[in-house]
Amino acid sequence: MSAPLICPSILASDFARLGEEVAALETAGADWVHVDVMDGHFVPNLTIGPDVVKALRPHTRLPFDVHLMVAPVDPWLEAYKQAGADVLSVHPESGPHLHRTLGRIRDLGARAGVVLNPGTPVGILDEVIDLVDLVLIMSVNPGFGGQKFIPASLDKIARVRKRLDAAGSKAVLQVDGGVTADNAADCVAAGADALVAGTAVFRGGPSAYADNIAALKAH
Repeated sequence: MSAPLICPSILASDFARLGEEVAALETAGADWVHVDVMDGHFVPNLTIGPDVVKALRPHTRLPFDVHLMVAPVDPWLEAYKQAGADVLSVHPESGPHLHRTLGRIRDLGARAGVVLNPGTPVGILDEVIDLVDLVLIMSVNPGFGGQKFIPASLDKIARVRKRLDAAGSKAVLQVDGGVTADNAADCVAAGADALVAGTAVFRGGPSAYADNIAALKAH
């Protein structure tokens, strides 16, 4: 198995120095920068608007992986793409027409992702798999960082991996929520290609980022 992509979630970073933080992540060996966008409505938290993403864009060459936890989601797609998003991931529950939303993301020139909450069935992928560039398995209920990994997520990762492979899909399979060096190997063994981690990357400050990322890649 190849090493997974590591996508640090800046939700766990020092918001007072976000530009420095994303630059430090690139130096430390991160693959993508994961941006958690929350609207205080679809999930119980309020985070990062498109102007912040735009301000961060000059600080790193890494792809911006933007997870949109907003509803309705469609009105925000263009703003985040213009701000510098490379990947836009949406929840099936965040709009009435998932197929149309994914098509719109691709039309804007971004990669399209679908996010499956712990209670979202994997079968929803079957209807849109030809439009999906990324599938994000939430291994916690979204809204806050620092939650514990839900063990049943490993079976869900494996089931999605099977679906993607059967369809010949090249979509990246990503996991987010309570990912640590202790369970990263299990996620990869189940079929994950990419790991989102917040606390596990940012603990210890910038001098520890490289070691924390290396620990997540090791399996």
